Amino acid sequence: MKIPKIKGTIDRRILINYQVDKEVLARYLPKPFTPKLVNGKGIAGICLIRSKDIRPKGLPKQIGISSENGAHRIAVEWVENGKTKEGVYIPRRDTSSKLNAMAGGTVFPGLHHKAAFTVKETNGEYEVAFVSEDKTTLSITAKETDVWNTQSVFENLSCVSDFFEKGSIGYSPYGDAFDGLQLKAYTWKVSLLEVSHVQSSFFEDERIFPKGSVRFDNALLMKDIEHEWIGLDKIKTC
Repeated sequence: MKIPKIKGTIDRRILINYQVDKEVLARYLPKPFTPKLVNGKGIAGICLIRSKDIRPKGLPKQIGISSENGAHRIAVEWVENGKTKEGVYIPRRDTSSKLNAMAGGTVFPGLHHKAAFTVKETNGEYEVAFVSEDKTTLSITAKETDVWNTQSVFENLSCVSDFFEKGSIGYSPYGDAFDGLQLKAYTWKVSLLEVSHVQSSFFEDERIFPKGSVRFDNALLMKDIEHEWIGLDKIKTC
């Protein structure tokens, strides 16, 4: 069964992006996924979304819910019906919403871990953090900027924007399959964030990502994006 179509607004979306050694990602990713590379590096990161007015498509926004959510993501490719597809593999999702956590795998894709979020946003500055029930942690401090990180594997903001716009399909593990979801944004506009602090217990786990295999690349910001989430057919685990 597909995840039903969901409509709402992305009030704020922060994309924290890392460059990762391709061999490390190739060992970690389950079949049929393989790393999508940029200048020889894999791309992974965390998506921090504050959603509002989230409800099944066709229902009024007044019944929608709001929540803070975090998704750990890896840019991937896979072959489907003889064609190469691209998107993200999402090994972990965290949410402030009890409903999201309860509805994971049915209304929302994949297992959702309940987490406590703290958020502070003032005059273009952002502090977002969460601690999940299993003690997974993430925190970021950043501010809006127009200065590009010259150490990035991407050439410029336009290139990284195109990369993530094309990777709008995500698959999350759930049971013996991967739940599929596609983001259909009515508009697509990203801007840059300058990061002064970032911490992720997931990407700092040296059992998965050996020391030196992960490096911060860039951070992006999206605001006030009307969108739909469209359920896709599941992919069976190999």
